[in-house]
Amino acid sequence: MKVMLVDDHILVLEGIRARLEQEKGIDVVGQATDGLEALERVKDLKPDVIMMDVSMPNMNGIETTKIFQERYPDLKVLILSMHDNREYISQLMFHGAKGYILKDVSVEEMVSAIRTVADGATYICRAATETLFRHGETMEPVESKLTRREEAILSRVAKGLSSKAISNELNISVRTVETHRQNIKSKLDLNTTAELTKYAYDQQLL
Repeated sequence: MKVMLVDDHILVLEGIRARLEQEKGIDVVGQATDGLEALERVKDLKPDVIMMDVSMPNMNGIETTKIFQERYPDLKVLILSMHDNREYISQLMFHGAKGYILKDVSVEEMVSAIRTVADGATYICRAATETLFRHGETMEPVESKLTRREEAILSRVAKGLSSKAISNELNISVRTVETHRQNIKSKLDLNTTAELTKYAYDQQLL
């Protein structure tokens, strides 16, 4: 898998690159120091995954993620940030980021996050997940609008499993999983993974 790194701190870039290049199956094809440079380089590098910071000069990670998803919908964006901030996390997931991890995660978790988003699933580190649901913003479970099968699928979506992984666990086809996912979004009037994860958390499905 081809990975591109985006961060305005050169030492951070070089350190992460050196470590990732030791991982089998991960090819770090390039790096950039801000959003504008990343948008230019991605056209030639054609990465599968971009791991990117949020706070950068010229163009921040939120705006860059939004443009990436408009121009390259198959590109997977994984945010690596020092900011444990609910607004940042929510906005980035809304604009199409597939994952959010903090810079203090272990190398092993970073690699796991890269592989997870490359497979099309979502990865949010534990600290970021807790931030999304902090300050008493969860609610008491209410009568579910979903069937038991839909609840089973939603809980797995919220845990970051891909449709293929869910189909294997539940012994159903990928197409059936995708149909259930669309039905869940329609019933709940929710669109983003962050919104679905919060609903699953509130309903005690996690």
